[in-house]
Amino acid sequence: MKIHEYQAKELFQKYGVPVPRGRVAFTVEEAQAAARDLGTLPVVIKAQIHAGGRGKGGGVKLAETTEDVAAVAGSILGMTLVTHQTGPEGRLVRKVLVEEGLEIEKELYLSLLPDRSTAKIVFMASEAGGMDIEEVAARTPEKIVKVYVDPLVGLQPFMARKLAYGLRLDPDMVKLFLPMVQALYRLCLDYDASLVEINPLVVTKDRRLLALDAKMNFDDNALFRHMDVLAYRDLDEEDPLEVEASKYNLNYIKMDGNIGNMVNGAGLAMATMDIIKLAGAEPANFLDVGGGASAEMVENGFRIILSDPNVKGVLINIFGGILRCDVLAQGVVEASKKVGVTVPVVIRMEGTNVEQGRRILQESGLNLIVAQDLKDAAQKVAAIAKA
Repeated sequence: MKIHEYQAKELFQKYGVPVPRGRVAFTVEEAQAAARDLGTLPVVIKAQIHAGGRGKGGGVKLAETTEDVAAVAGSILGMTLVTHQTGPEGRLVRKVLVEEGLEIEKELYLSLLPDRSTAKIVFMASEAGGMDIEEVAARTPEKIVKVYVDPLVGLQPFMARKLAYGLRLDPDMVKLFLPMVQALYRLCLDYDASLVEINPLVVTKDRRLLALDAKMNFDDNALFRHMDVLAYRDLDEEDPLEVEASKYNLNYIKMDGNIGNMVNGAGLAMATMDIIKLAGAEPANFLDVGGGASAEMVENGFRIILSDPNVKGVLINIFGGILRCDVLAQGVVEASKKVGVTVPVVIRMEGTNVEQGRRILQESGLNLIVAQDLKDAAQKVAAIAKA
């Protein structure tokens, strides 16, 4: 789960990580009030969306005067902000963060996240702050300092010092940086964060060290432990179909293709998307109904897939282990009758009660295409894509 910058900064403050003074605003009037309360000019007005690259897209602007605040906030609120992370459709800006302007001396990069290959927490730091870290990693990887922390041992003082020296901080900044690193590590572990990122981390001309930006992502599977974070969830920033799927515990991710698919098991779902690509079509979604899916979950998954107007056809690929093939078939038949299927549906099943499942499909009287194996399913999907 992602949260907004202003929400991440609330958590930063809770752990003693210094951030600029600021306040979120949902209207131009609230933005003006926030600027007055700050009592300083200029102020920076930042669009709040779940995507990076806001500055390049025109979503971060400086307001030099009180009159500028209204004009800048008015131009950002309600705009469709397009960045390299939003895709061409962009995101509607519904709120802005109004912050004090700072005189910046140096911009740095700092982040931490779980590294699955080592089962450790990795800190990444770079002097090239304010830039896309992917670009820095590709062009000048030597500018990135990495420190790996074993959670069973914890963050040691020498690790934080290694980061500080890698950033070539002055001694007075090192004193501020070391407790910040410790606080960010505690924050990451306490909240089961999958990413904590500051880009840029700035040294100001009056010798302060502040998180000018803040980004946090969380492990969805751990949110039951963090109801305060769950309250930060912004459904307006999520795809409506993904929100609907989450209500039924379905693992659904919308994509840009034209062939919907429903599979039980993440690995099989990835392979199924490869099959769709090899057939010359594009997957419209990732949908894993899970090994223990019920007929009701199958029905809900089917309905969500068909809610996507881009879908020209559907491939259902199920291995009947915990989820029996006859249960799947019954769910598909019931869903087809309720939803009103208007696109071809190819179904490939193997496993427990597969013959009963195929018989249910064939006797349903519906236009459901039963494939004998994966090769046959791929050929039928290819025919749909070319139609």
